[in-house]
Amino acid sequence: MARRSAGARNLKLVPGAGPAPAPGESDHPARWARPHVRTIAITSGKGGVGKSHLAVNLAVALGALGARVLLVDADLGEPSLDLLLGVHPRHDLQHWLSGEKELEDLVIEGPRGVRLVPGGAGAPELAELDDYRRECLLRGLGQLEGDVDLILLDTASGVTRQGVAFALAADESVVLTTPEMPAFADAYALVKRLAQAGVAQPPRLVVSMAAGADEADETAHRIRVVARRFLQMELPYWGAIAHDPAVPRAARLQEPVVTAFPDAPAAGAYRAMAADLWPPRDPQPADRPEVPFRLEA
Repeated sequence: MARRSAGARNLKLVPGAGPAPAPGESDHPARWARPHVRTIAITSGKGGVGKSHLAVNLAVALGALGARVLLVDADLGEPSLDLLLGVHPRHDLQHWLSGEKELEDLVIEGPRGVRLVPGGAGAPELAELDDYRRECLLRGLGQLEGDVDLILLDTASGVTRQGVAFALAADESVVLTTPEMPAFADAYALVKRLAQAGVAQPPRLVVSMAAGADEADETAHRIRVVARRFLQMELPYWGAIAHDPAVPRAARLQEPVVTAFPDAPAAGAYRAMAADLWPPRDPQPADRPEVPFRLEA
């Protein structure tokens, strides 16, 4: 990972430095210019729907296409991306929060050139990150400069203050659900919260663990109709990921399914999503027809 430029701010948190500065102080991070790297937050209304699998496999599939991806385990209460990637970090965000390490010291190499900023397991102070330190984190990630095309944030599940804040800070967000009613209801609750908070653009909707294309399409249609009616929000349907036993098999191997079982239906779905993101679209894509996405057989 390239070092930051000489003029970049040092965002290392110092132990014993006392409380964070008040929002009105001149050096508060809200007054700093955040470097622009395209950032996508991966979210879900509830856990167990495959959110972290989506983040990991999308990152690795993007890396295979030549994108330089920084994957951030922003599920600060229950990080898991290092396990899914099969890497073993020596330092994580807990070391950054304590002031022991800078963000650039945490970055480790994963498959297909993906770089990972690992979360801190068993650190309750990370799960309750205050606004100041969260802003320090976001701006520090943007300053890991020079060789990053995309930042993917794997956020906490549910309508949490932390997860919503990361989704609002990102350029784009993805809401993942399954056809099950609890997941459906929680996904809509998350979309509603993002709408109320003034999300910049509607999140992309993804349906996982679907028995087939018809079930996935029906689930997406129901959420989109409700969002259109009650939120006046048009959710783009990004696609579906089949219920595929290869996904948990790959997880047990501590390897992304796109590399462990590249011919699996889920692997094909992840690659299709990556191809839709990379290479970057034209700045003026109005004349380009929308690319449909469907489950692979």
